[in-house]
Amino acid sequence: MPRLADTLALAARGKPRMLLDFATLTGACVYALTERMSGLLANNDALADAAMAAGTRSGERLWRFPMPDDFDTDIESQVADVAQCALEGKGDHILAARFLQRFVPKGMPWAHVDLSSATRRGGLAQVPTEITGFGARFALSLLLDGNLPR
Repeated sequence: MPRLADTLALAARGKPRMLLDFATLTGACVYALTERMSGLLANNDALADAAMAAGTRSGERLWRFPMPDDFDTDIESQVADVAQCALEGKGDHILAARFLQRFVPKGMPWAHVDLSSATRRGGLAQVPTEITGFGARFALSLLLDGNLPR
């Protein structure tokens, strides 16, 4: 996860209209959603709405999780600036996203897609193989639709 944080910080230097990352952070989304859909965590409602619509259009379903500020108390650290997750593992996907958000400039739309659907025995949607390729159809739908926040 620290490498993804570095990547977000470096990508933000280019001042893009938005940041979108794909990763499996903690495995918590698989337990919450199974491999049938992937988790979405976003700091911008317009981007989240566009992402959810793109997921529906592409057949690569997403479920948006909340990211309220009060979750930050669970990643406070006595030995570091911030922890990347809590020791208990509860809500780890949300805590990990709260950690990553610290590396995105305030006001820059950002969304994290937790790839819990990257593999699924028996396939998923249009893909009959265990490696689903989840995210490719979704990302194309999101980027080509033109409903991204400005």
